[in-house]
Amino acid sequence: MYYTDYHTHTRLSPDSSAPLSAMAEAAAAAGLSELCVTDHYDLVDIHGAPNGEPLDWAAALEQWEPVRDAFRGRLSLKLGVELGSAPFYPEEAARALDCPAVDFVIGSLHNLTARAGGSDFYYVDYRSPADCYAALDDYFASMARLAPLPLYDSLGHIIYPLRYMTMRDGQPVSLDRYTEQLRAILRDAAETGHAVELNTYNGRTVADWAPVLRLYREVGGELVTVGSDAHVPGNVAQGVREAYDLLSALGFRYVTTYEKRQPRPLPL
Repeated sequence: MYYTDYHTHTRLSPDSSAPLSAMAEAAAAAGLSELCVTDHYDLVDIHGAPNGEPLDWAAALEQWEPVRDAFRGRLSLKLGVELGSAPFYPEEAARALDCPAVDFVIGSLHNLTARAGGSDFYYVDYRSPADCYAALDDYFASMARLAPLPLYDSLGHIIYPLRYMTMRDGQPVSLDRYTEQLRAILRDAAETGHAVELNTYNGRTVADWAPVLRLYREVGGELVTVGSDAHVPGNVAQGVREAYDLLSALGFRYVTTYEKRQPRPLPL
């Protein structure tokens, strides 16, 4: 089986200190065939203010090229980026992606809108289910704006806020009330040729993806990328095999890789 991990971070992300060489070594040791490095580039900071800094592709290429060459024949290493808040700054997002070497772009939302306070979801204090649902209302409204845009390849970690609402803060919330909204979002993604990401959150959330993936398949979606969201070498590939098993059980035929932003579906 051709196992892939299409969501990983290195020292070029503000929340990781891992060298790409160590991430690649961990990927090869875990039996992966392909790894994509997707360091963060958010168009806003953790408080929702405009970032203002350009994406440093020179640093990304300086890190990626020698590691790619060193692992040739052992591991295919692709160059990607996790792009945050694209629907709010589309011109800046388009400029950031002007790099011929880039293979893959995750479209993510890490922040509330400015109207809702702008904070990164990680820093919100979810004191009640009502707090959670207010944040989720804002989140999925933003995702509806992101889904049809040509600024990304795979719609990133759709269930992201639940990491902090339920897993960290223990609030009893679910996405059930968002079923029809999610259906519309996933239909827009599918009809515009985008993939969705099954993000294992270091192996902790594989089964949680089943309802979202069923909806995506119902609306005609076929392209799915799998990523661990690893920020340290020990989390590379965590949950990937289980994610492949889930995709197969749900009737998906492919896992999707990318080259120069073109999808390359591989049979499961």
